[in-house]
Amino acid sequence: MMMNDFQQLLQAAGEQAEPQRLLFVFARADLPESPTDDQRDRHDRREGGTLSPVLCVDKLPAEVPSFQALAIESSTTGVEWDMVFVAAMDGRAGYAPTTDEATRPLRLMVNAINDGQIGRFAAFDRSGEPIQFY
Repeated sequence: MMMNDFQQLLQAAGEQAEPQRLLFVFARADLPESPTDDQRDRHDRREGGTLSPVLCVDKLPAEVPSFQALAIESSTTGVEWDMVFVAAMDGRAGYAPTTDEATRPLRLMVNAINDGQIGRFAAFDRSGEPIQFY
């Protein structure tokens, strides 16, 4: 499902039958090693590059009041990022997954992004606008 905005994602997480835990992987778009002129041009236009996960966190939807709040919190780390990928974990029996239960799915999410398998995640740029990949 394509999200029109981050607030819609938060709303959808809150409407699920089971409580959710949101997984966030922040990534930077870097130039590949030995880039071609075309790759440089596309990267300069913010249309290309290799994705490098640089930061990840899991949160309950109630812990994320807005995209702006998430972006401000991430800035306290000092880590620069260009986009954030988001996935959700279903709880069970009325309980949201714990942070410990989110560790492995976050690791798998980072590996998927490193492998270029990003189609199953919602993605947002630094201003909170949804990103579509072609």
